[in-house]
Amino acid sequence: MKQPADFVQDLAQLAAQATSSYSALKNLGEVSVGACERRAIYREQKVTLYRYQALTEQTVKRPLLIVYALVNRPYMADLQPGRSLIQGLLEQGIDVYLLDWGYPDGADRGLSLNDYINGYLDHCVDVVRRRCGVESINLLGICQGGTFSLCYTALHRQRVANLITTVTPVDFQTPGDLLSHLVRHIDIDNIVQCCGNVSGDMLNAMFLSLKPFKLVAQKYLDLLDLGDDEDALRNFMRMEKWIFDSPDLAGTAFAEFVGACYQRNALVKGELLIGGEAVDLSTLELPILNIYARDDHLVPPAASRALSAHVGSLDYQELEFPGGHVGIYVSGRARAMLPPAIGDWLRARD
Repeated sequence: MKQPADFVQDLAQLAAQATSSYSALKNLGEVSVGACERRAIYREQKVTLYRYQALTEQTVKRPLLIVYALVNRPYMADLQPGRSLIQGLLEQGIDVYLLDWGYPDGADRGLSLNDYINGYLDHCVDVVRRRCGVESINLLGICQGGTFSLCYTALHRQRVANLITTVTPVDFQTPGDLLSHLVRHIDIDNIVQCCGNVSGDMLNAMFLSLKPFKLVAQKYLDLLDLGDDEDALRNFMRMEKWIFDSPDLAGTAFAEFVGACYQRNALVKGELLIGGEAVDLSTLELPILNIYARDDHLVPPAASRALSAHVGSLDYQELEFPGGHVGIYVSGRARAMLPPAIGDWLRARD
């Protein structure tokens, strides 16, 4: 049994570790994000379409457009060298494009799901199609961006050749979905009426509250052990930069998405309307690769795997990543696993 002196010694050691980590962080300076060279090829209001510089000879014929969620920033897919999904895709010989939604402000509060999906996304798809001289492109959606990609493909079937969804919510009311239970009974319309746009910082706090010890307390306790490891500290700060870089969300689109998907589960019921047209997942007869994360607390596997029961595709495959919602993009294991799997899958369907 520990004696009082032992506890004093432990506290002294903890204080020394905290001092060391704080000093190291203070001297670290600004951390950079991004591993790959890119340039903007199209802009529309807050939206920017990027094309990434090739790293090897192109072996996949059609270009790949990555569609991110409206929450947080898309550089998570290209956070740092060696742990970048985009870097891995480029090394697979894929021509990679990325849609960046930007930072909505008060002028954007009236933007709807129709504006995002039949407007901005459709315009970016057209730019990529014209630029590459193809009738249809490959689409990769991340989280909510995967839901948008499903909707877009159902509404514009001839413009998408192959569809990849990653940690994408489809059935928004599966058992054990903590986020769904949290937002299902919130008066979203009242929040939007009062606030206009929805605070990204508020949403981020809500996401962190789903696993407060692991996502808040534990990571800062672990930080105490990183004082002598500059690379680990830089990795930590890159993640912190991304986590707390949370754009506000256009109020109308947010209310439509939460109301239709989380509160009415309209996507799997065939009742989701975009621009007055119903999104019918059964019309999705193209090749689909659905990638989900085994330990995902934001989009549980069941919420993603539900897609198989609703699409009409005869070429539907699933891939389980042994990790969490964010680790699927930034971990070394994901870097080794996902780009080769995606590259092989696309080449087999060229």
